[in-house]
Amino acid sequence: MQGHPGLALGCISACLSTVRVRTPEACLGAIILTHLGMRLRRRLPILIGLLAVLAAIAVVVFLRKHAPPEAARLLPGADGFAYINLQWMRRTEVGSHAKPVQHDPEYERFIQETGFDFERDLAQAAIAIHYASPATGQETRYSEVIVARLNGNKLRDYLKRVASSVENYEHVDIYSIPVGEHTFRIAVLGVEFCAPHVCTMVAGSNHPDLDVLHGMIHRSHKMASPFAGPALLRQFYKHVPQLPLPSLGWAIFRVNPSTTAPNIPLALPAPATLVASVQYLGDVHFRAEAFTKDDTAAQQLSLQASTFLRIFESAEVSVSGQQGDADFDKVMKSIQVEQKSERVVLTAKVPSELVRKLVAEAPLGLAPSGAGK
Repeated sequence: MQGHPGLALGCISACLSTVRVRTPEACLGAIILTHLGMRLRRRLPILIGLLAVLAAIAVVVFLRKHAPPEAARLLPGADGFAYINLQWMRRTEVGSHAKPVQHDPEYERFIQETGFDFERDLAQAAIAIHYASPATGQETRYSEVIVARLNGNKLRDYLKRVASSVENYEHVDIYSIPVGEHTFRIAVLGVEFCAPHVCTMVAGSNHPDLDVLHGMIHRSHKMASPFAGPALLRQFYKHVPQLPLPSLGWAIFRVNPSTTAPNIPLALPAPATLVASVQYLGDVHFRAEAFTKDDTAAQQLSLQASTFLRIFESAEVSVSGQQGDADFDKVMKSIQVEQKSERVVLTAKVPSELVRKLVAEAPLGLAPSGAGK
């Protein structure tokens, strides 16, 4: 009622004429409260809408924080998945004592032409494993997404020179490169931020179905939804430890005894899904969790794993005598196998010094031959 003193006095007079209100002060207070209530009712929908938007943003941030990495969410449906984050490993300097790797001439030429070295520039790698089936030509095939510090234009120029053909799908070039009897297809998807650098995301697959790579390109054009990703990954990624620090690497895959190679010493008694992860918490913490069909299968697997570990430890002692490696002994003593209903959990701690020792003593020339193809 600002600017209308006559109207205000009229309202107070009308208020005084009522039976319930006797003083001008009370009438003025009632008018102010009425006015505030009207303003609040007008602004209430705006406040509710603002709160709804903030709540939605908070939910998306929470889900993205607990969702698989985007590189993994771009992968196609498969029987197994693996992921490694080398950024955390380099920050913790776990592999800081590695010897210089001697590259074969072909891979060295690839480094010179593209400026990309896996040992130095790879930040993340996500791999989908397609078990042998009629769809894969009865061979195990792989699809992958890597995030790395590289020059996308240099990589494209190199791929054009070695590719047998180039196809464009949704404004992205797909380079088909013959590798042995198979064709490996590669596509440069775009840029990705990997602190403190801007990296390039590259997808590839040797699956015979071209739609596998098409799907990866199509998903990369959409906003990275925390609900996206293969069904097996969405179902079991919640079991990958992320606190107090994210896992350096993890793997999720199905195991079926009917398709397991007979020479594997620890074959599962029944179909299961395995979730394995590695965290760096001062020492390297390894965790493997098997999800079986019921308690009986879990109990059988737990007994089998415990027996195998005892046999392995006895064999190691008999071969090395009483002068075994102290760090290796710590690892063996840290291993625990525990059954939790239909799950079996195996945990172990690997001292950082043992990891550095293994890396430093690794033989030279481990770079894959033909990496440039």
